[in-house]
Amino acid sequence: MGEMLACFADPRSLVRAARTLRARGHRPLDTFTPYPVEAVEGVLDPRPSRLRWAMLAGGVGAAAFAYLLQWYSAVIDYPLNSGGRPLHSWPVFLLVPFEVGVFAAALAGLLAFLWGTGLPRLHHPLFAVPGFERASQDRFFLLAAAAAPGDGTALRHLLEETGALVVFEVRP
Repeated sequence: MGEMLACFADPRSLVRAARTLRARGHRPLDTFTPYPVEAVEGVLDPRPSRLRWAMLAGGVGAAAFAYLLQWYSAVIDYPLNSGGRPLHSWPVFLLVPFEVGVFAAALAGLLAFLWGTGLPRLHHPLFAVPGFERASQDRFFLLAAAAAPGDGTALRHLLEETGALVVFEVRP
C-alpha cells in the first residue's frame, strides 16, 4: 500500500495537493492531465536520465573495439607490407571506428530508453483504475508514493484532505 492515485476536478487543487505532499515528506510521482499544467513541473522531481551515459559507453566501447580489431588484424594477425607503409596506419583506421561508434551509441540509446521506460508494456496498473480514462477529458490525476512503506493510510487521508474527489490504491 505505497502508491495512491488521486482524482481532482481542477488543476489548482492538483498543484496544491502536490505541494502539500512534497511539504509533508511524501513523493508526488506523476500527473495525468488533459492539457499541460506548467505549475506542477516545479513540484515533481524527475530523476536524471542515464541515457547519455549509456550512449557514451556504448559508442566509445564499440569504437574502441573496432579500432582494436583493425589494429590486431593489420599489425598482429596478418601484417602486409605494402610499399613500405607502416603496419599501424592510424589515420586510415579512424573511419570505421567512428561509424561503428555512432551506430552503437544510437543502438545503446534505444535499448537504454526501452529498458528505462519499461517498454514495450501492453498493460499498466493505472489502466485498471475506474475513471482513469477521464484523464484525457476533464479530470486531473496525481500519482503519489508514501514517505515510508507503512504510511499508505496517512497518504490517503492527506490526499482526501487536499480536495481529492476520489483516491485509489495502485497495485502492481
